[in-house]
Amino acid sequence: MDRDERVIAIIQARMGSKRLPGKVLRVINQRTMLGWVVERTKIAKEVDEVIVATTTNKNDDPIVAYCKHHEYKYVRGSEYDVLDRFCEVLRKFPAEVVVRITADCPFVDPVVIDKVVWEYFHADPPADFVANRLPPPWDRTFPVGLDTEVVSTEALSEAWSKATKQHQREHVLPYIYEHPQKFNILLVDAEDDYSDLRWTVDTEKDLKLVKEIAGHFEDRINFSWMEILDVYHQNPALKKINNDVNQKSALDVDDQLL
Repeated sequence: MDRDERVIAIIQARMGSKRLPGKVLRVINQRTMLGWVVERTKIAKEVDEVIVATTTNKNDDPIVAYCKHHEYKYVRGSEYDVLDRFCEVLRKFPAEVVVRITADCPFVDPVVIDKVVWEYFHADPPADFVANRLPPPWDRTFPVGLDTEVVSTEALSEAWSKATKQHQREHVLPYIYEHPQKFNILLVDAEDDYSDLRWTVDTEKDLKLVKEIAGHFEDRINFSWMEILDVYHQNPALKKINNDVNQKSALDVDDQLL
């Protein structure tokens, strides 16, 4: 795409998950979950640079060590004010557009990333925020775990300066989609509804599922989410592994902040 705007993907990652501590460095088919996310995001053609955004907490030193070892670019910032952490990345790696990715989604799809970025740049009128998942009243159609959010730096900066609620700071972008009268917001849908599929990792059951899926592709890392669907069709029992796991909402916050 011919464009002047610089696009960076920011992958937020920390060790402090309550349901599955240290999950971002758990190994899936000989590669850490963070490694899966970074490498798959790097495949996206519409992303100019990939940055891991971790925290200044010493408990996240292993993430920094991992990034250094694999020569991944990283920035350390606030542990719970993740919105500020994103802006800290932008202070060091300026860009006009940000793609938000979380490090617990090992099968984030580069083709989906490119599609959402394409929709951002082709929106008329211009978009402030484009995503393939949004909370009600919108309805998601992509599987949980392919979540991709694209936001202008200008809109992100406004959220940083005006967001006051705890969940708005921790989940980065709620201020924007909670103010649709201020921002042009677009939702990208899949061709069918796959929202009942869960490929993110919050629990041991989730981890077991993604290990099972990755095992079907041996050493490959660039398989598509449609190929994962084929694996599901051939192995219907896969869905049962984590179908009782509840997904956190955009209003859930870390108890340590209370």
